[in-house]
Amino acid sequence: MSLAADLVEKATETGALIATAESCTGGMIGAAITDIAGSSAMFDRGFITYSNAAKVAMLGVCPETLAAHGAVSEHVVLEMAEGALTRSQSTFAVSVTGIAGPGGSEHKPEGRVCFGLARTGQETQVETVEFGAMGRNEVRRAARDHALRLLLSAIDGQS
Repeated sequence: MSLAADLVEKATETGALIATAESCTGGMIGAAITDIAGSSAMFDRGFITYSNAAKVAMLGVCPETLAAHGAVSEHVVLEMAEGALTRSQSTFAVSVTGIAGPGGSEHKPEGRVCFGLARTGQETQVETVEFGAMGRNEVRRAARDHALRLLLSAIDGQS
């Protein structure tokens, strides 16, 4: 089974509802989930917030947070996850923002991706993964799969 199929099965079994807030993955997480038959039982909605303006308007990310830390930061990904959770009917929300490449900088290199996981009644978790300069498509795929694993692990932890 695929990660997405495992997630759909586990979320459906437990009654979990999922929302996504995606920047660098551009909807790949939501697409992976909705590629699976039956996903309508557990996927509430996805926010594709590629621009900073979209992060502010759709998820309630504070412009001050973006100005102080930049879009690729644990501060912003936390606000993205919490915004997706509060703006949906979901019990879990995953968020992703990163530098897929090509390019990056000394301070924010290609392959750096920040993840957030918000869930009803619990503290939001954030983490940064350095996938490295493996190319835009591979960074995006790795980020999608990591986000799916985070959701699976969180649902496993509640059941």
